[in-house]
Amino acid sequence: MTRGGAVVVLRYHEVALKGRNRPYFVRRLAAHVERATAGLPVGRPRAASARLLLPLRDVACWPALRERLARVFGVANFSLAHEVPLAGGEGPAALAPLADAVLAALAGATVPSFRVQTKRADKRFPLDSPAVNAWLGARVKAATGARVDLRAPALTIAVELLPGRAFFALEKVPGAGGLPVGTSGRVLALLSGGIDSPVAAWRMMRRGCRVDFVHFHSAPLLDRRSEEKARELARVLVRWELEAVFHAVPFAEVQRRIVAAVARPLRVVLYRRMMLRIAEALARACGAEALVTGESLGQVASQTLANLAVIGAVTTLPVLRPLLGFDKGEITDQAARLGTLETSIQPDADCCQLFVPRHPATRAEPIAVAAAEARLDVPELVALAVSATERTALCYPERPVGAPRAEVG
Repeated sequence: MTRGGAVVVLRYHEVALKGRNRPYFVRRLAAHVERATAGLPVGRPRAASARLLLPLRDVACWPALRERLARVFGVANFSLAHEVPLAGGEGPAALAPLADAVLAALAGATVPSFRVQTKRADKRFPLDSPAVNAWLGARVKAATGARVDLRAPALTIAVELLPGRAFFALEKVPGAGGLPVGTSGRVLALLSGGIDSPVAAWRMMRRGCRVDFVHFHSAPLLDRRSEEKARELARVLVRWELEAVFHAVPFAEVQRRIVAAVARPLRVVLYRRMMLRIAEALARACGAEALVTGESLGQVASQTLANLAVIGAVTTLPVLRPLLGFDKGEITDQAARLGTLETSIQPDADCCQLFVPRHPATRAEPIAVAAAEARLDVPELVALAVSATERTALCYPERPVGAPRAEVG
């Protein structure tokens, strides 16, 4: 790494708590950062004292780089920093190059108030953090005339001291937090065109899962707007995990046979049970270890506690429901922050709205459900839907045609 150049300092928090497994998590995080920044003028990330250092060859790309790094799970925060070799000697004399570099960066800027925050990763450095803050702060105040404000400054000068070098930055960008994608295994998320399921998928990515998507559509009985929405939502979400597979399952024939054989109140429950069976078959084929849904307790008839139990009983894979205790307002706020809400609220007609009874059962009895399903050839319907499923590989940044697939998880 070239000394004295621009570098992005990426700090992690949860990864640092992983004990003997920490090197594995750091390697996965570094690989994800490298893949996320593909095509930008940056070097390879390197680990250094509970952080990653990403060399930046052209500062002009910072806005694009900032946007991509903000979506990397496992990063607590990051900064565009400048690396400064420390001078020989001890105490303030060693910090002289750092002070000169900070003042050069502030030249011509109007700074009404500031503070200095120092982290001393090199505990052998003779001055502790408060002493560095005081010494550098005095230099900045004398040069700029700015007021020191430790509570609500207009500018925070962040300094990190490492062996033989220091970094300073004038901005700290919040990261996505969580764990690097792929460190918690692979899951398959049921993705509708609505608000909830994209948020559920994102929350599982943040916990380190690689998430593939499955969408059930009712074409040709309904148009394909819900499928188009789900594909667009998957394209938004893949920016966070970089690689995913989108499964589009034709569900109209399954629904038609349920309608022909089953009384109205139980139809929604049977739809959902069939979706989980089909999703489980797809999950096992792609190596996923769990299913993910956007269900929120009590939100609709199929999401009562009794119905969730009856629906989930058909699969031997775990069914993860990360939004179970969230209300609609909380989920909507999260969707707005993710950038999925605008797509989710566009009108469509998804498969769950087809043949829906006016008064669906809210406490389906297992015996009644089993009796209703006995009228169906369940294995045949699952096999029919799985065989007709269309699969699309998604990636970000998009690869040129013919380029090899670059796995990070």
